[in-house]
Amino acid sequence: MVQIVLIGIGAGIAAGVLFASIVSGAMISLVLFYLAPLPILIAALGWSHWAGLIAALVAASGLAVTFSGYLFLAFLLGVGLPAWWLCYLALLARPVATPAGNMFEWYPIGGLVVWTAILSSLVVIAVLLTLGTSEDDIRSELRRGFERMLRQQDTPLAIPASPDYNRRIDMFVAVAPPAAAVSVTLINLISLWLAGRIVKVSNRLRRPWPNISEMAFPPISPALLGAAAAGVLLPGLLGMVSSIFAASFATAYVVLGCAVLHAITRGLNIRGLLLSAVYVAIVLVWPVIVLIALLGLTDSIVDIRGWIARKRGPPTIQT
Repeated sequence: MVQIVLIGIGAGIAAGVLFASIVSGAMISLVLFYLAPLPILIAALGWSHWAGLIAALVAASGLAVTFSGYLFLAFLLGVGLPAWWLCYLALLARPVATPAGNMFEWYPIGGLVVWTAILSSLVVIAVLLTLGTSEDDIRSELRRGFERMLRQQDTPLAIPASPDYNRRIDMFVAVAPPAAAVSVTLINLISLWLAGRIVKVSNRLRRPWPNISEMAFPPISPALLGAAAAGVLLPGLLGMVSSIFAASFATAYVVLGCAVLHAITRGLNIRGLLLSAVYVAIVLVWPVIVLIALLGLTDSIVDIRGWIARKRGPPTIQT
């Protein structure tokens, strides 16, 4: 128990320093800020979820003492508790009887991805609610923020008299909430994966490394995505909140679509080249992202991977 407490304290100090680095204003500080959950995730996955919880509380308390009480809640609700909860779920297991004997069934990786999307959405919504309690208030604050950013740029589009000025501002304001949801979801997923790899390399990962290409989402996930997408049509704050959830869930389905691609291309001679081309296209051509998300959504409904596996039959033994 003493080791868990010490690990938690050390991880909390590291997480707090990474989070506070944003105050410096340096470009590298943005990268360090995004890495703030990593020490908590490593402590929780490698030692115990209690170590992760201690780390979250230590980091939040340190930020409150050093800066302000507002940062206590900001870090705890936006970084610390989400990271701890994901690790708590990741380490959940139950014994199941199999022909080979009793084994542990671990919390499914697909469930972790869905939870990451939900928590990321809630974090973005909480941040936006600090700007106002209505859609108009939030968009007005976002508009003022983007205008300040553009005034600091020495470009023609940063001049209010420019014909493209208002259009550019309106575009930024419109896409900012869902774009933030996508970014936070991806950052949290990457942080969770990276922490898992680090802990696995150090031989402290208590659960087997999951087969990501076999990842599956809970059956309710397509309904949640559909409800969020339909909610985008609602007026006011409800529409904005729905767009955030829709963006986070769509990001999760992009991840699932990539898992489906890895599964259905297994055994192909050009698999490496094909996957590389897809990932490059995802970065450069945004419609490809939509297609990958649709692939993941379709697999959730009709089980593309299972159908292809049955068509292929059992693997042949090379002699």
